Amino acid sequence: MTKANKVLFITQEITPYVSESEMANIGRNLPQAIQEKGREIRTFMPKWGNINERRNQLHEVIRLSGMNLIIDDTDHPLIIKVASIQSARMQVYFIDNDDYFQNRMQTTDENGIEYDDNDSRAVFYARGVLETVKKLRWCPDVIHCHGWMTALAPLYIKKTYKDEPSFRDAKVVFSVYEDDFKSTLSDDFATKLMLKGITKKDLGDLKEPVDYAALCKLAVDYSDGVIQNSEKVDESIIEYARQSGKLVLDYQNPENYADACNEFYDQVWDATANEEE
Repeated sequence: MTKANKVLFITQEITPYVSESEMANIGRNLPQAIQEKGREIRTFMPKWGNINERRNQLHEVIRLSGMNLIIDDTDHPLIIKVASIQSARMQVYFIDNDDYFQNRMQTTDENGIEYDDNDSRAVFYARGVLETVKKLRWCPDVIHCHGWMTALAPLYIKKTYKDEPSFRDAKVVFSVYEDDFKSTLSDDFATKLMLKGITKKDLGDLKEPVDYAALCKLAVDYSDGVIQNSEKVDESIIEYARQSGKLVLDYQNPENYADACNEFYDQVWDATANEEE
């Protein structure tokens, strides 16, 4: 039986590009640990406006940039940048766009107020990553999504991109963190996220306005495995994952975390591979 050799990390934060947090530290250390265990990795994060491009030596990858993504009937150019963490022998790809990322902070502005178009930013980010992986002609076996900004990727992978060679056989793992958002997403969120291959029925019980738990449950619906990444998370999301019969990895101490993830990838791969046989 084939093993899951290639892992794609779609994450919200990676240190040293943004300041340290539980998610940023995992974004930095987990891909390196998985690569050192012999798997091939690719890592993506948004090019938040507070990332110092010069200091971190980001540069644009012209051959991957240049596509327009239409969101809300507006064209948004997709810009891809790349940088290396030399000590980890790890490359990081950044999804950039002037409107959504370049001129902004992360998910909140300098006063800590959540951006009111965070939902459009999440749509752009998820689609931007998947389009770029497609252009790279790389076929990940496992796709590990970290943080709510990545929550639409599972839906898109399993619906819109399901026939793409890059994603046809991929298994999706979604990590739930304590980091959440307090407001609700815009009232037309369900319309905004629609793409080829997605129907209203696919959104299940998604009631608008959509809050943090509802968005994460949508991610769970289209994931093959779910990881509790923080000690304290919204319990309703983990409970929802268990009740829906998903494989769930409980919270792990930081020293065991990479090993547990590494084993969990194989578990998810084997479980779903067995179902398909």
